[in-house]
Amino acid sequence: MLRSAHPAATDPAAIDPADILRIAAFSDGDSGGNPAGVWIGDALPPAAQMQALAHAIGFSETAFAAPQDTAAGGGKAWRVRYFSPESEVPFCGHATIALGAALARRFGDGRYDLALNAAAISVEGRVEGARVAASLQSPPTRSGPAPGALVEAALALFGYTRADLDERIPPALAHGGADHLVLALNSRAALARMAYELDAGRRLMNAHGLVTVVLAWAETPQRFHTRNPFASGGVLEDPATGAGTAALAGYLRDLGWPHGGHIDVVQGEDMGMRSRLGADIPPEPGASIRVSGSARTMSTT
Repeated sequence: MLRSAHPAATDPAAIDPADILRIAAFSDGDSGGNPAGVWIGDALPPAAQMQALAHAIGFSETAFAAPQDTAAGGGKAWRVRYFSPESEVPFCGHATIALGAALARRFGDGRYDLALNAAAISVEGRVEGARVAASLQSPPTRSGPAPGALVEAALALFGYTRADLDERIPPALAHGGADHLVLALNSRAALARMAYELDAGRRLMNAHGLVTVVLAWAETPQRFHTRNPFASGGVLEDPATGAGTAALAGYLRDLGWPHGGHIDVVQGEDMGMRSRLGADIPPEPGASIRVSGSARTMSTT
């Protein structure tokens, strides 16, 4: 069973890290996945306190959710904000999957509408024993060529040259709720040797407004291996990145890549945290990407 929020958690002054649910999203069975914090209460705490709690938890992101009335029809939605240990982010895929799992555990299987800072999305959760199958609909996607100077700086940061790039997938800036630089590599070995210095990565990402860098290798047209440096949030690497997967999928659609309407993504292998993500890609340019995976509750001991 997931822990429910402490009864006093609606009083922001009473919240402590023990009130945060710990859920690994995009898990590979009973292992792997990306840990996310989830807090559910009657009203969101002040931003400064959410930031402090996310820092104390130390996961790459923590999602904070509270119910709110929607503007039309008196329906219900969940107001959601996401915080990394160092900053607020506009959208986080794995924390959304974790939130969907928490909502399904507490309120039952189904779809939940989410109101983000700059987008309206949804998440679905279905309890399957010890795990929850969850999927999200991303914000609209867009992409465009990456500036040459940014590409050169990123290649130098990670120890690559242009000879390491897959010419079929040119470097791009891609958005699926947050901004990412996409660098497609031409071998699994190149992906495995990625390394960089956190502070230098933070400076580069912050200077260009990037949330993460998506490093990808196409094993087949429908199966990708990825790594996601997240220095902008103070995290060296994420083991599973739903927002990055949505951005990559949207870019492949824009590129005319033969994705067949779906890609599978394996991430986190080089961290020893193998994670699995799926992305359904509708044909309409800019349309939301459906990102799916499994979530498991993490032990608090």
